[in-house]
Amino acid sequence: MTSAARSVSRRQFLTRSAAGAAAAAGLGAAPLRGAPAAGRPILMHAGHQHDHSEVTLRALAAFGVKNICSGKIGNAFHEGWSVDGLTRLRKHVESFGIKLDCVTLPLSSSYITNSEHPEILLARNPERDRTLEAFRQIIRNCGKAGIPMAKYNLTFIGVVRTERTIGRGGASLSTFEFSKSKQEPPLTEAGRITDEIYWDRIDYFLKKLVPVAEEAKVKIACHPQDPAMPPGTGWRGVNTVLGTPAGLRKFVEMQASAYHGLNFCQGTVSEMLEKPGVQIYDVIRDLGGRGKIFNVHFRNIRGGYLNFAETMPDDGDVDMLRALRTYREVGYAGMIMPDHVPQIVGDPLGQKAFAFCFGYIQALLQVLRAET
Repeated sequence: MTSAARSVSRRQFLTRSAAGAAAAAGLGAAPLRGAPAAGRPILMHAGHQHDHSEVTLRALAAFGVKNICSGKIGNAFHEGWSVDGLTRLRKHVESFGIKLDCVTLPLSSSYITNSEHPEILLARNPERDRTLEAFRQIIRNCGKAGIPMAKYNLTFIGVVRTERTIGRGGASLSTFEFSKSKQEPPLTEAGRITDEIYWDRIDYFLKKLVPVAEEAKVKIACHPQDPAMPPGTGWRGVNTVLGTPAGLRKFVEMQASAYHGLNFCQGTVSEMLEKPGVQIYDVIRDLGGRGKIFNVHFRNIRGGYLNFAETMPDDGDVDMLRALRTYREVGYAGMIMPDHVPQIVGDPLGQKAFAFCFGYIQALLQVLRAET
């Protein structure tokens, strides 16, 4: 056989292998035709968030997941945020053959009164400045401990949902229908938060943290508002400025730094769109092309703006293989992580559902590798 014939034969084999992997993932072979930027390298990899216990790390190692974000460590003044504490955490993760790519700052997606540090968004000084100085030190310590990223949220209202609905196989789905939601009381404890007030609080936060992130060479990644709310009225008096693609674009442009970007939750961003199965790819191109996607929460939904349900990754409106191809197109080089999962009978901790998600992600990445 000539070298040219061998080359053609090898391409045919890879194409057929990729089609087989796609079929195993429930995708069929058709999406492989006309794949954009198919010759580009695959820089992204499967990742994990929420937990760094020994049991979880052993399971991830068995799944071939070699990169994670940590679970919760403690509030901004917890000793776990010292250089020694962070170094011990990194070495603990590495002992399982896994890299600690990111840590979770104590600014979660909780409602403002349940936030670890409500003083930041409520602008309560001098507590706010004291806490932000602690965050500045955390970022410095991450750099010294060899941890390249930290993620966080800036939300007043938390993650808002309505009554759960039933999905495939009787699974219980996290759902939001704005028309069925109740805004009681009409204002949160923060009072009326206009666009101007919210952006001012965000600006204050970023001016304190981004310069330190640059010095420490540690990326800081913000999660979008989950879910989007109507502009102007918002939710219980809070205009959710981080709940639109335009808002996210404004956010990443507020500080000109390669270390300031997004913990890009694909599911949350899909919730901002009228037709996520059509529109999400251009949002990935826009923000990813700017180099502002630092992490990806790889979650699918059915529905869209103000009316959606969270699904298994293969059961929603977004073509997840096309989404991965778009991340490849913009040169994304970080983690692809499962996020929320449906509740399945007999799976109270979501372990089976997450295992499905990891297998699905690994299969899609295998498809992309075969395309190159």
